Amino acid sequence: MNLKRYFPILDWGSTYTRDTATNDLIAAVIVTIMLIPQSLAYALLAGLPPEIGLYASILPLVAYAIFGTSRALAVGPVAVVSLMTASAVGELAAQGTAEYLGAAIALAFLSGLMLVVMGLFRLGFLASLLSHPVISGFITASGLLIAASQLKHVLGIGGGGHTMVEIMGSVLSRLGEINLITLVIGVSATAFLFWVRKGLKPLLISFGLRPRLADSLAKAGPVAAVAATTVAATVFHLGDQGVKLVGDIPTGLPMPTLPPFDAKLWLDLAGPALLISVVGFVESVSVAQTLAAKKRQRIVPDQELIGLGASNIAAAVSGGYPVTGGFARSVVNFDAGAETPAAGAYTAVGIALATLFLTPLLANLPQATLAGTIIVAVLSLVDFKALKRTWVYSKSDFTAMAATILVTLGIGVEAGITSGVVLSVLLYLFRTSRPHMAVVGIVPGTEHFRNVQRHRVLTGTKVLSVRVDESLYFANSRFLEDRILELVAERPSISHVVLMCPAVNVIDASAFETLEELNRRLKDSGVKFHLSEVKGPVMDRLQQTDFLEHLTGEVFLTQYQAFCTLDPHTAHVAEARNPKQKATSDLWSGPEI
Repeated sequence: MNLKRYFPILDWGSTYTRDTATNDLIAAVIVTIMLIPQSLAYALLAGLPPEIGLYASILPLVAYAIFGTSRALAVGPVAVVSLMTASAVGELAAQGTAEYLGAAIALAFLSGLMLVVMGLFRLGFLASLLSHPVISGFITASGLLIAASQLKHVLGIGGGGHTMVEIMGSVLSRLGEINLITLVIGVSATAFLFWVRKGLKPLLISFGLRPRLADSLAKAGPVAAVAATTVAATVFHLGDQGVKLVGDIPTGLPMPTLPPFDAKLWLDLAGPALLISVVGFVESVSVAQTLAAKKRQRIVPDQELIGLGASNIAAAVSGGYPVTGGFARSVVNFDAGAETPAAGAYTAVGIALATLFLTPLLANLPQATLAGTIIVAVLSLVDFKALKRTWVYSKSDFTAMAATILVTLGIGVEAGITSGVVLSVLLYLFRTSRPHMAVVGIVPGTEHFRNVQRHRVLTGTKVLSVRVDESLYFANSRFLEDRILELVAERPSISHVVLMCPAVNVIDASAFETLEELNRRLKDSGVKFHLSEVKGPVMDRLQQTDFLEHLTGEVFLTQYQAFCTLDPHTAHVAEARNPKQKATSDLWSGPEI
């Protein structure tokens, strides 16, 4: 057993140096500063006490450092998973209760188990069910939902809801309850954070700071907003004037805990846990692969499943909730110079120190400031331009993307992503059930065959050459049979049909039976059925049956060889335009082409 495969720390740890440690420490300081307000904010978004966000940012980072393969991925609470947690757990228990916290811990534990099992069985391919348009649509809709859900904190009013209609209806019905002081804090903090994202770095550079230092200071913008509003709330006693504050946060490290072992609870959470696992994995791997490519590194997706699974189990046993790799946080970690996953472990130490010593200072932090932090973070995920790009490129993908957005906003996050996956699969089946099929002819003076509707080619009168541009399976086998028989009926002089298979990677059992039936029906019509350019793995499967014994025609290595054998006169005419070309009639003789 290769331990380095399951414990990547043994790989990069063996070459760890003092310089590497220095770079990791610098990156950890920057990420810690960024992660403290994010952890608090995302915990509140998940409907949990703020300290739970800090707990979910300690042990999970250490676990990923041991089991993860990305050198820059920063694991911890993220907005989308926090929203999904609130949606899943909110249906089972009321916020603020022990049952709610227990369900969130159980969700993290169950998600972690699923990820580890998927990794051990190398099931990372399951994430492919989530197409990019579906993920993009889901994240866009989630960003809008999250931003809308934070309006009540910015305005200082009550209310809630899980859909956009519920949230906005609740906000509009309570506009008369707006707390003006809270509104000023929320709007000011949000505007400041938006400006920090774009305007602070150029300003600092104009003052003579080095770009890297300026960028690091700009990333610390949320900390400045937290500090300023906390001081203001303390000095002016804003809590007594109706401004909602974070309140007392317990000091100290999380105590080891176990999730509630309730069979019904686990059954209720199984679906949401699977969705959170897959969505978190897709988001993490996308970020990790992008950052790894910049340094010509590689990640191992199946091991990433184990790394993320271990992180979620660690979150559960330390009283946290589901975590995954965050996009913005990982980019900051990468830009700050992190070289190994040890940077995450150092970040965990920083969060632990904050949990021990800084939490008393955060009691007077206005919730409106955290709401502004969330709004600024999630609106960067909203990408309406992707809708236009997808519409131009693929109407079916646009349909899946738009449906995901509308269902997520109108019904909820779980229904949204489920509908996107289902619709994507249905649209795929629809597209591939009517594959592109082209009648082809030879391009004079070459051995190439092209679509008769796109190129000037020769076809002859004896041979019908048809190219199918899709693997053959149950959904399109009937279409293939009907189309070929239709083409034969239109050409009474045809005596040979050649099915070109350069794009056929698989022929399933249904399609195989269709080929057998097609061979019989063409035989009854006095037409021989041939195959050409069959790929090796497909040919291997056919050779395991008696299909080739009953085939009325032959299997040719290339379409040119088939044409020269079956219609040498037309092939000679085409060849005459380029005397250097020579016709051959070799048949299939090898397993792979």
